Amino acid sequence: GWQASMKSGSLSYILPCNRLPVQLMSQVRVYTSNGQKKDLGSEDTNRSTPEETLHKVGTGRQDTTNAGQKQSFLKEPIQVKVKAVLKKREYGPKYTQNNFITGVRAINEFCLKSSDLDQLRKIKRRSPHDDTETFTVYLRSDVEAKSLEVWGSPEALARERKRRKEAEIKYRENLFRNQRLLREYKEFFGNTKPRSSAAAMFFKGPGKVVMVAICINGLNFIFKLLAWVYTGSASMFSEAIHSLADTCNQALLALGISQSARTPDPSHPYGFTNMRYIASLISGVGIFMMGAGLSWYHGIIGLLHPHPIESLLWAYCILAGSLVSEGATLLVAINEIRRSARAKGLSFYQYVVQSRDPSTNVVLLEDAAAVLSVAVAATCMGLTSLTGNPYYDSVGSLGVGTLLGTVSAFLIYTNTEALLGRSIQPEQLQRLTELLESDPVVRAIHDVKATDMGMSKVRFKAEVDFDGRVVTRSYLEKQDIEQLLQEIQQVKTLEELEAFMLKHGENIIDTLGAEVDRLEKDLKQRNPDVRHVDLEIL
Repeated sequence: GWQASMKSGSLSYILPCNRLPVQLMSQVRVYTSNGQKKDLGSEDTNRSTPEETLHKVGTGRQDTTNAGQKQSFLKEPIQVKVKAVLKKREYGPKYTQNNFITGVRAINEFCLKSSDLDQLRKIKRRSPHDDTETFTVYLRSDVEAKSLEVWGSPEALARERKRRKEAEIKYRENLFRNQRLLREYKEFFGNTKPRSSAAAMFFKGPGKVVMVAICINGLNFIFKLLAWVYTGSASMFSEAIHSLADTCNQALLALGISQSARTPDPSHPYGFTNMRYIASLISGVGIFMMGAGLSWYHGIIGLLHPHPIESLLWAYCILAGSLVSEGATLLVAINEIRRSARAKGLSFYQYVVQSRDPSTNVVLLEDAAAVLSVAVAATCMGLTSLTGNPYYDSVGSLGVGTLLGTVSAFLIYTNTEALLGRSIQPEQLQRLTELLESDPVVRAIHDVKATDMGMSKVRFKAEVDFDGRVVTRSYLEKQDIEQLLQEIQQVKTLEELEAFMLKHGENIIDTLGAEVDRLEKDLKQRNPDVRHVDLEIL
């Protein structure tokens, strides 16, 4: 695309792609599209025809003058800088040649044996787990080549994968059948298995509180039900329903505690901690439906269709016993919450409102409502016995239902907030942020999120802007500088430069990964509540 033209005894060059001023010289080399070059300063005159030569002889003096003018300004040569650029490598939409794969995945996904992996190259890499520093991986390309060598073709490998998948499905079906037979065997001959850790949870902490509440509320329900049958009091019926609701809800809490102790699995990688909040939420709904609903219903029926009440002596005795038992359970729950709040550095009120321990919270609020409802029921029954007016008893039933409705609304709200994934306290979040920002390798932190997963477990996530100079200096401090200088001096070609940069670039990336692991470990050690840390490189 180069064009040359001679106008008025001057030589000008026109560049097709840009408009740059070009200094002219007496001998210019122009590279054409076919790779040939021309010497415009000399070859143009040599290629003149005989007619042009005769014309030049006739006008020799004029040509000499023009040549002198050309040589006056064609003195400095053109300086062209050539930029050496590596050829861009096209990896394609799916490039897995340099991917690493673990031995377990190689055996499962490519249908290999452990002996097949012994013949492949083993690479030590930094482990993503806290309990190990390094682990062995293999190149995915080597594993794929080995699988084709073992099975002969991709079609044979696909058939083997399908066969193993069918065998796995059949194994799971047999495993389910065997587990059912094992349960039937245990029910017939008795279970002699030692006490599990889940059962041991009910002998301390929240589990102990829940079990004590189940036993006491179950007995209270039986005695209150007998008193209602004997007296026909609406307030006593409400108290019996209240105790039944408490017993059922606390049994549900016990189920939630046992389920929350399950170990994480591939379907639930973060565990089953939220089962306590789910059980407490259902418990709050149950209190509202069974306790408050039936109490309101019976109170309204008593107001619409009042009837005389029999002797209340036995009802007073049962209420007194219920007050003592519910008060004892309430004290157990209060002591447990005080101990847990003191360990977390929180006040009693903050611990309850934040629903740090949902199971103990439910027992605390249910027993507090039970004590107050016993007082309300006894007061209304006393007014009825003194005045002979059954409306007071019905009003007491409505008061107990209102109290239970308030407790259930509070439980539903606090447990819903916990299940939605609320943020941790601003003071705790500030401490975590300052810990990261004080590290030299961190320039800035953005998009910080710290979620309370329940039961004193926090998940922390942040976008971190790392200082590349500090990371590189950290890598250089672990290197032999003399040897590194020798490698630099030996670099002479572009290929050697590329190999040098690829080698040390990969090592610097590994150093950056090690820095991320170090920061995550520091966060977990200084803040035991932080169980999961996700630091993303910005």
